[in-house]
Parts: sequence; structure tokens; C-alpha cells
Amino acid sequence: MATVMQRAGPVLRAGARVAGTLRQALYPATCMMCDARVDLPGAMCPACWTDTPFLSGACCDLCAVPLPGQDTAARCDECLRVPRPWDEARAAILYGGTGRRLVLALKHGDRTELARGAGRWMARRAGDLLSSDTVIAPVPVHRWRLLRRRYNQAALLAMEVARQSDGIFAPMTLVRHRHTPMQDHRSVTDRAANVAGAIALGPMAEVEGRHVALVDDVYTTGATLTACAGALRLGGARRITVLALARVAKGR
Repeated sequence: MATVMQRAGPVLRAGARVAGTLRQALYPATCMMCDARVDLPGAMCPACWTDTPFLSGACCDLCAVPLPGQDTAARCDECLRVPRPWDEARAAILYGGTGRRLVLALKHGDRTELARGAGRWMARRAGDLLSSDTVIAPVPVHRWRLLRRRYNQAALLAMEVARQSDGIFAPMTLVRHRHTPMQDHRSVTDRAANVAGAIALGPMAEVEGRHVALVDDVYTTGATLTACAGALRLGGARRITVLALARVAKGR
């Protein structure tokens, strides 16, 4: 039996390669943001890649906003004045250009497949912070919004981040038990008031003494993230890392 299995192994692998080649020929991979051909699913063509504002230089360690210079452990003036209820923050791209189009397509355009490539960028950006013991928790949406949109884009991103980092995907860590209006075009004060008391730990959450990566699609003012991190702290989280796909530049 072992000999038969040993002989069958190369045949099965060869069959899988042929099937993959046939699938690629029939359904060629295209760029995440356009119809250009690419080598792998979830990849970008050179033109879209160039137009995507990736964050790779110095950024504030607490809010992920880009900073001048090379000090990767620096903090912006606002974070020096305002305490944050988390330990560090990372973002993969700036919210602009192709980055903005990607976020809007994922959030409002039913382009759920974009979470695969975007989550990979996020995991790479926070690769020095995540481990197999990290609880990967998405910012929650209310059940009525989930029914209308049919998915939580933060949960899709968190799932891919967990897959890439071997972390613990925990989509029910936080719940939004009060429906809140959209945060768009609200002031910092209004955003904070809008989410006050709306987010809590889920009944099965296990965060006491744990490192939690809090995942969202966009970091704007940090009001929703602050509400989420506050709930995690009340639950005893030892360390909280905010991980966003995109960071909105301050003043926008």
C-alpha cells in the first residue's frame, strides 16, 4: 500500500499542476483594481501598485499617520498630547488615490475578494507585532447594518490577517449592541459621542491577559477604535495593537 501511495503522489501533484494551469488559462488572474493580467490572484499590476500610497516610512507609533524623518518609533504632536487606549497602531496604505478606491470598493462595492490582498499587506505591515498567540478581532458592525451590507469588511480583513500571521481569528470578540449613524462628515467630538456606549465585549470573548490586534478598514479620527479598545481594556487585554488597512491624513 505504501508503494502505491508513493507512486501516486507525483501523479497527484502533476494533476494538480495541470488543473492549476488550466484554471489560469480559463480564468486568468487580473489586477485587484483593473483588468490587467497579473501572475497571482489578489495581486496588483505595476500601474495600480505605483498609484497606491503604501505606508513604509516613518509613521506615528500610536496613530499611524505619516511623519517626516526616519524615526519609526516617533509620535505625532497630537498623540503626545492625547493618550490612546492602545499600545501601537499600524496602517498599510494612505487613504488616497488607488488606496481610497480600494477601500470604497471593499466597503460599499461588494468587492469582498479585495480583502485577500489587502489583508496580506496589513499582516506584512504589522509582521513584527503579531504572533500565533495574538487574538485578531475586527471592529464590529451592528446586526442591522450587517443584514443590509451582508458582510463586515473589517472581519474579512481580520480573517486574512489571522491566516497570514497564524493568529487567532475571533470575530465575535466585540459586539455593537446599539445602531449608530455613519461617522462620515462628523467632527471628532460628534464621532466620539456617536459611538459612546455602543460597543462592548461579546459574551464569549477571551481577551484577559491576551494581546489583541484590533482590525478596521480605515483609521480616521480614532473614535470607533477608542470605543473598541476601551471595551478590550475593561476585559483585561494585556496589549492592544490597532491595525488598519488605510489611514486618513490629518486635516481631511
